[in-house]
Amino acid sequence: MILYGSSVSPFVRKVLVVAREKGIDLELRPAGMGRGGPEFDEASPFRKMPALRDPGADHGRDFLLCDSTAIVTYLEAKFPEPAMIPAEPMARARTIWFEEFGDTIVAATGGRIVFNRLVAPKVLKIAGDEAVAAKAHVEEVPPLLDYLEGVARPGGFLVGDALTVADIAVASPFATMAHAGVTIDAARWPNAAGYIAAILARPSFADLIAVEQRMMAAMA
Repeated sequence: MILYGSSVSPFVRKVLVVAREKGIDLELRPAGMGRGGPEFDEASPFRKMPALRDPGADHGRDFLLCDSTAIVTYLEAKFPEPAMIPAEPMARARTIWFEEFGDTIVAATGGRIVFNRLVAPKVLKIAGDEAVAAKAHVEEVPPLLDYLEGVARPGGFLVGDALTVADIAVASPFATMAHAGVTIDAARWPNAAGYIAAILARPSFADLIAVEQRMMAAMA
């Protein structure tokens, strides 16, 4: 299977981590920001990453899918073990909530920071708006960490006693924000800091982040 995008994207990284935790072999092909070509366009009509191509899976035709949540849902159904989305009703509902929290609330805040501090100046070669980034960093990130401080456990998981897509979706935007200078004050948010650090230390995350850090260093 082929995944189009860049792992610096929290959404692409989310899919890659789910696949790694399940032992699924995904080939990552660069796409987005003007890259990807016709194959990416075919899989993602609005050129949003990530996009998936599962060759021959649709009655001999390639199965094409975009959006990280849709792709994770497909992978979960096709490769059910280990489960990333619990079957028990309350656990399943909480997992979906945390995925939504990570994908829309955390990632939206992170996007304002990352675009203006990283994507605009280093990728697009245009000036970013540091005022927008700083405002999001100072005013929007703390309430997210306040919330996580109350629901997260260092070394634990958000839902039950095993990793789920909830943890992956919430931690991934913080990995991207770290590339743009956002760190978590462990003295102010010990639970949130310990939790995020433990999730991002998993090999499924850590190997990707190491590659991204080398990429960021080269761009600098």
